[in-house]
Amino acid sequence: MASSSSGNSVPAAEAVQVLVSSLADDSPIVREASMAALKEITFINPLLVLDCCLTVSRGGRRRFGNIAGLFQVMSVAIQALDKGDVDNNYLAKLAKIATSEVISTKELNADWQRAAAGVLVSIGSHMPDLMMEEIFLHLSGANSALPAMVQILADFASSDALQFTPHLKGVLARVVPILGNVRDIHRPIFANAFKCWCQACWQCSVDFPLSSVIDSDIMFFLNSAFELLLRVWAISRDLKVRLSSVEALGQMVGLITRTQLKAALPRLIPTILELYKRDQDDVAFVATCSLHNLLNASLLLEYGPALLDFEDLTVILSTLLPVVCRSSDKKEHLNFSAGLKTYNEVQHCFLTVGLVYPEELFVFLLNKCKLKEEPLAVGALSVLKHLLPRLSVAWHSKRPLLIEVVKLLLDEPNLGVCKALAELIVVMASHCYLVGPSGELFIEYLVRHSAMFGLHRDDTERSRESNSSTGGYYPFVYKKVEMKMDAATLSELRAICEKGLLLITVTVPEMEHVLWPFLLKMIIPRVYTGAVATVCKCISELCRRRSSQSGGVALECKARADLPHPEELFARLVVLLHNPLAREQLATHILTVLCYLAPLFPKNINMFWQDEIPKMKAYVSDTEDLKQDPSYQESWDDMIINFIAESLDVIQDVDWVISLGNAFEKHYELYKPDDEHAALLHRCLGILLQKVHARAYVRAKIDLMYKQANITIPTNRLGLAKAMGLVAASHLDTVLDKLKNILDNVGQSFFQRFLSFFSDKAKMEESDDIHAALALMYGYAAKYAPSTVIEARIDALVGTHMLSRLLHVRHPTAKQAVITAIDLLGQAVINASESGISFPLKRRDLLLDYILTLMGRDEEDGFSESNIEHLRTQSLALSACTTLVSVEPKLTVETRNLVMKATIGFFGFPNEPADVIDPLISNLITLLCTILITSGEDGRSRAEQLLHIMRKVDQYVSSSLDYQRKRGCLAANELLLKFRMICTSGYCALGCRGTCTHREKSDLHPTLSNLPSAFALPSRDALRLGDRTMIYLPRCVDTNSEVRKVSVQILHLYFSISLSLPRPVNSSASNDIELSYSALSSLEDVMAILRSDASIDPSEVFNRVVSSVCILLTKDELAAALHGCSGAICDKIKQSAEGAIQAVNEFVTERGNELNETDIARTTQSLLSAVIHVKEKYLRQEALGAICSLAENTSSTVVFNEVLVAARRDIATKDISRLRGGWPIQDAFHVFSQHSVLSYLFLDHVMSVINQMPTLGEDPTQDESSSHAVDSILEDNIARAAIVALTAFFRGGGKVGKKAVEQSYASVLATLTLQLGSCHGLASTGELEPLCALLAAFQAFCECVGDLEMGKILARDGEQSENEKWINLIRDLAGSLSIKRPKEVPSICLILSKALDRSLRFQRESAAAALSEFLRHSDGFGPLLEEMVQALCRHVSDDSPTVRRLCLRGLVQMPSIHVLQYTTQILGVILALLDDLDESVQLTAVSCLLMVLESSSRDAVEPVLLNLSIRLRNLQECMNEKIRANAYAAFGALSTYGTGSQRDSFLEQAHAAFPRMVLHLHEDDLSVRQACRNTLKCIAPLMEIDGITAVFNTHWFTSDHRGDYEDFLRELAKQLTQNLAARVDRYMASIIQAFDAPWPAVQANAVYLCSSVLALSDDNYISSHYYNQVFEMLVGKMSRSTDAIVRATCSSALGLLLKSSNANSWEDVRLDRADSSHRGHEP
Repeated sequence: MASSSSGNSVPAAEAVQVLVSSLADDSPIVREASMAALKEITFINPLLVLDCCLTVSRGGRRRFGNIAGLFQVMSVAIQALDKGDVDNNYLAKLAKIATSEVISTKELNADWQRAAAGVLVSIGSHMPDLMMEEIFLHLSGANSALPAMVQILADFASSDALQFTPHLKGVLARVVPILGNVRDIHRPIFANAFKCWCQACWQCSVDFPLSSVIDSDIMFFLNSAFELLLRVWAISRDLKVRLSSVEALGQMVGLITRTQLKAALPRLIPTILELYKRDQDDVAFVATCSLHNLLNASLLLEYGPALLDFEDLTVILSTLLPVVCRSSDKKEHLNFSAGLKTYNEVQHCFLTVGLVYPEELFVFLLNKCKLKEEPLAVGALSVLKHLLPRLSVAWHSKRPLLIEVVKLLLDEPNLGVCKALAELIVVMASHCYLVGPSGELFIEYLVRHSAMFGLHRDDTERSRESNSSTGGYYPFVYKKVEMKMDAATLSELRAICEKGLLLITVTVPEMEHVLWPFLLKMIIPRVYTGAVATVCKCISELCRRRSSQSGGVALECKARADLPHPEELFARLVVLLHNPLAREQLATHILTVLCYLAPLFPKNINMFWQDEIPKMKAYVSDTEDLKQDPSYQESWDDMIINFIAESLDVIQDVDWVISLGNAFEKHYELYKPDDEHAALLHRCLGILLQKVHARAYVRAKIDLMYKQANITIPTNRLGLAKAMGLVAASHLDTVLDKLKNILDNVGQSFFQRFLSFFSDKAKMEESDDIHAALALMYGYAAKYAPSTVIEARIDALVGTHMLSRLLHVRHPTAKQAVITAIDLLGQAVINASESGISFPLKRRDLLLDYILTLMGRDEEDGFSESNIEHLRTQSLALSACTTLVSVEPKLTVETRNLVMKATIGFFGFPNEPADVIDPLISNLITLLCTILITSGEDGRSRAEQLLHIMRKVDQYVSSSLDYQRKRGCLAANELLLKFRMICTSGYCALGCRGTCTHREKSDLHPTLSNLPSAFALPSRDALRLGDRTMIYLPRCVDTNSEVRKVSVQILHLYFSISLSLPRPVNSSASNDIELSYSALSSLEDVMAILRSDASIDPSEVFNRVVSSVCILLTKDELAAALHGCSGAICDKIKQSAEGAIQAVNEFVTERGNELNETDIARTTQSLLSAVIHVKEKYLRQEALGAICSLAENTSSTVVFNEVLVAARRDIATKDISRLRGGWPIQDAFHVFSQHSVLSYLFLDHVMSVINQMPTLGEDPTQDESSSHAVDSILEDNIARAAIVALTAFFRGGGKVGKKAVEQSYASVLATLTLQLGSCHGLASTGELEPLCALLAAFQAFCECVGDLEMGKILARDGEQSENEKWINLIRDLAGSLSIKRPKEVPSICLILSKALDRSLRFQRESAAAALSEFLRHSDGFGPLLEEMVQALCRHVSDDSPTVRRLCLRGLVQMPSIHVLQYTTQILGVILALLDDLDESVQLTAVSCLLMVLESSSRDAVEPVLLNLSIRLRNLQECMNEKIRANAYAAFGALSTYGTGSQRDSFLEQAHAAFPRMVLHLHEDDLSVRQACRNTLKCIAPLMEIDGITAVFNTHWFTSDHRGDYEDFLRELAKQLTQNLAARVDRYMASIIQAFDAPWPAVQANAVYLCSSVLALSDDNYISSHYYNQVFEMLVGKMSRSTDAIVRATCSSALGLLLKSSNANSWEDVRLDRADSSHRGHEP
């Protein structure tokens, strides 16, 4: 047992043993608390802690679950030992225990093993000799713990180098002899130890000479270890062994002798270099660091020659070069950090060698470059780039050699070498290495690789996907690129070359004589195409600098014969202008260069270019704006052709033009056939041939163009056709002869072509291409040819079988080409007609049939036609159809219908791609208009055709898609314009308006010209204005402004046409005509406003449109419009639907008296249909408003009947509660109730049904038939409709309805309140529908009377079926009512007071809930108050707990003056209910007690003070946290009354409750915590304890952190022991009782407070009476408690006791041997 030197025996040893045992607890927080306690008391008696740890450690980790924590405590205790306490034998015992654990397993680096090593290191801090001796015992070759011992020595060396180094000799003497027997798995540990030991030596050498640290013996051991590591371990198969050995050798090379290092180099260097074969970043970095140390130790010596000759270094350098290559590549990729560090170390190695052997290193690097092997060459070039600035002085004389070697690498295809070489060239240029022809060679290298982007399509940065690269590529390089590099490296190489070239041009003036005029040679070759932009920028910069030299540019260029001719430069540059969006603003730079190079061309061109080129540069300057124009490429190409044509006109030099044509001819080889530049080249040559008069030259060149053209490529084919057209403008016959020869050489008839489909598909595709090209060439030849000679050519083409041979194509692009050709032929006919040369197009219907066939998909032909291409084909086909329909002869009916059927569906096409769809729709509208004006024989037939087309378009006019509506309206507007033109003055097939020469042939049929106009013109009924009006009227208020504008125009056109038609015999008077024309004029005004885009409200515009239309419609048209209004109201656009409703209201208001009952019924049905089908609530309300308008302005009885019939039908056939979007008829009820005129009639009808309903709400617990009665009511459709109608009436908010409710407000509210209880009772049994219906009515009632607050309460909690929640709902409603309508409260209270005597429990609860809240506002009740108080007091014994607590709550909620009046009765009720068996009643009682005590008099409270205190103390132990919190708070409130005659009695109660309050200050419930805080502050003055108030004012008292609470308990214990010693005994008894509290937190609090009191108390009685008891209880709880917080607090409490003022009584205590032995053998 423990012994003590003091009088009081403190069981310190037992406490410490318990804490040590708790280190193995299952809970982490207990382990942490125990460890923290042990570490705190360790400094008092570290030996006792070590004794206890020593006791439990004897079983090892197999018996102690947290041996790591135990060793950590032991390590702290050892460090806390004073010098006088250090016992050699004792520490030796501890060392053996730790060592025994270390050697007990073969594991390495376990947590407990590291902790045991920490014990040994701590021992070493006091007695390094002892620690060393213990470790030395196990430093034998046969010991399995040898690696762990060595690791401990390494840790000791790292932690305390100064104490370790004196023992280094002993360590080495024992470790070095056994190194040979170390297994491979343990060798990394030994190698790491040698590294740490060597680092310790280097650390000591900072303060002491290295010679004083390392003597000859240590040097001997190091040499031996070095040899073993080098010869055996460094060549192990295990990578970890090799790596750690090399790392150790890298630290040892500076410590061993020079002789041994020199002897070891032949073996050490290959060993290090061998690691680089692993190709791992971490391995390479370690090897490079060791190699760097080795080179520093071998080369950079203070005296004597270097240990390595350069020949010895070649292997090292050769190995490092690939490392440079890999590391530099990884710098741009994932492992950036490791690669960069390795790269820098390698460069340091080369720099170290270069400082000693600069010339030899230079030659070595050049030789490696000559090998052209990628890793070596890239590495050598990178090193040269790195060292060239640093060794520039030493390498100055070697420049020619470097240039020669770099020349050899210029043809190297590997892009890795190219990248490194380009970087080196830029560095060489900055140091003036590039001179003469070699400089031009290097510049050409940079230019060539700047063009590398042409290899990858993604790098072209084109605006269109179909655009290919510019054609600049290097085939040999491309082959290598595919194998070895990726797109990222290509981009990087290109960027290096481009930036380097620009940098050289701008910043190195010495390079100017190399760059100029050499760069002109870089423009023409195809391989440099991709670099033209960069080259042009450089040329511009050079020319800008040389512009001051007059004529210098031309003279220098003429002086060199190897430069390209000006014609070649012009031909190359104008073709490269093709793409205005090319990367790096290629077009702008080309135009700039042309300006600078103008002196090279004929003199008269300079001024023209100075004026024209800035305009072209301005056009391409803003690329983003350029992209907005879909035809920018075509416009730009036309600008280029015009630029060439005008330039040739200005030059006027035939020889120069011929030379330029020859240059164009040569440049065909520079462009690939699929390159758009080739297509532009055709056109360039074509415009040039247009300027040439030599026919033989022209014939030869067009033969060349056709030969060079690849007609399988659409762009090339189109360029060829346009070029032929340009030539045909001057040489038509020559071109036609060429085309005929081509056609004749095709050699295939239709039958042969048909057979080729089955035999050789490739031949069929080739034939398609030829025919497509021929068709385009014929078309463009016709387009550009003079009109005077084209008629015969077209007749020959169409009238023979020549055209048919061009029509049978299947490929998509071939189809487009043939369609375009047919369109061009038709346009040629029209153009000729406009010129006065008219002739019919033969076989026109057959051509239309071909077009319709070509624009369809031919899946069977095997061509996969994309959607985009198909859309383009259809757009071209529509344009061609329009052209053919416009020409003579007139279309037949069958052909017309066929065309419409094939094309009308195009309105539904998606809106994207807009550049294809927009032209297609425009072409479709034009086609429909053309069909209309060329259709029919008279007005009626044309009206029928118009109606037919318009109905086809209606589905798009009413579409939900904006673009489809716009298309439909635009089409309708154009159709009506054409129709009006026909009705007024005939038509012109060419679309001319007014008087024209063509109309004479377009007049009506001669047989009709003599008939009355009624036969020639359509009737007004044929226009169907009623239906048409409701189609386009909603569009007048469309969201799209263009649709609105066009829709107004459509209506104006309809009515203007109708007024222009002959009037019937029974027409109205002349004043109706005047009104109609006035309305039509109003429409014209609206159109004028919309056309001027004036800022006018769209709604005002629509109002004017509706007013005008209302006047313009006839009676029958009006009825038709109203009957068809459902579709317009259900329009998919909200604004349009609103406009339709507005129009209906206007029509009904202005002309409703013209409707009969049938019209009214049909209109009502149509409106109800719209209400049902419309989706948006707002539109539904608007439609319902239209129904009200109809009822108000026509017969309301008919309208109500239709609505009620619809309601009954829905209730009988539908589940109206589940209708999506709500029940539309219910919305109709709402609208009726809101109407100032209709609401009275509607309310009378609905209330007549409601008054017949049975009363809801029988108590289901008393009468089972009641629920069946409710079910029967709910199943009655009329009854349910009545409830819904009542709800609708309440929600109407109309004045009449509100007045009716106000007159019977009290009875309505009381009834609703009582029924709310009944419905909640039914809801508790599963009957939810009555509650939902009643809540809806109640909510509507609140809205009707304007009580928004009551409505919010219902919306928030109305559907809560839990008892307390619906009770609170009623109370909230009553409270709101008391504030809003105090005058109504007495009447309501009188009704509810009588309802307390009802037999229905839920109604009694409802009445009690409402009354309890009404009493809160009972001022002015007078005699009624007495009656209510008596009623509530009688019902505190009600069977329902809810009624009991509500009655009590009502009593205490009266105004304070009334509470004082009835305090005695209220306290009597509370005292009785505090012992109620129902917890909810108890909670209410204690809560109400708090409220009463706030205002009660002392005379009323003192008689029951003691009884209340006792009952509150009992409630403080209740498991309900709310009751506990209120009980504590009420006890604090009672303290106010404890100062009179009852003071002593109450003070005893306070002292009895005080410990419990303190313990509950930090329980789990926050409300209890706060209540205890407040109560303690209230009773503190009564207790009269000095200093207690100050404790309650600290932040510990209010904090919720457990650490702060424990600080508070310690301070409180201090105050209690000092100032209230007489009460401590009673407190301790109460606190110890709390050890068994049901709350773990309270148990923990009691443990800590009890321990704090014991630790701080000087009372011997307290110590002797409670110490042993508390210790036994703490020990028992630590072993038995299931709560971690309790066990953890017990640990802290034990530590607190041991740190108390009695600490001096056990600071010398040690554990007895017998006890130690006994406990050590316990299981």
